[in-house]
Amino acid sequence: MSTTAVTPLTTADAETLVTAARAAAEAAGVPVSVTVLDAGGHLLAFRRDDRAVLISGETSTRKAYTALQLNAPTADLVDLVKPEGPFHSLPTALDRPLLFIAGGIPVHRNGRLVGAMGVGGGAPEQDHSFAAAALRELAR
Repeated sequence: MSTTAVTPLTTADAETLVTAARAAAEAAGVPVSVTVLDAGGHLLAFRRDDRAVLISGETSTRKAYTALQLNAPTADLVDLVKPEGPFHSLPTALDRPLLFIAGGIPVHRNGRLVGAMGVGGGAPEQDHSFAAAALRELAR
């Protein structure tokens, strides 16, 4: 069995993600908070714009954590926790900070999960688009 080492998400990568997400949000006129976690769920970077609602710091972190733990964009998970969804009880079943609102995206490198980011402060669709823009910038 061959194993290929995958470079972990670095603080420089995290800063690229934060800067790119904030630039996309600023272009839309939306103050946000951005959180970047490594593969172990540890904080690599966090930034809350001065005008961002205070709760956005918590929501960006929970979105990143949820995307990391489930290895999926939170936008793809929203319907799964609705009353008829298969994950309906998941948000309350675990003593973990999961949040099923769009804006969290896992970060992959060479097909392996290396971290996640979350954006909070705008409408869920906006937060998702800001995070997606940041991932595109990191991939350059």
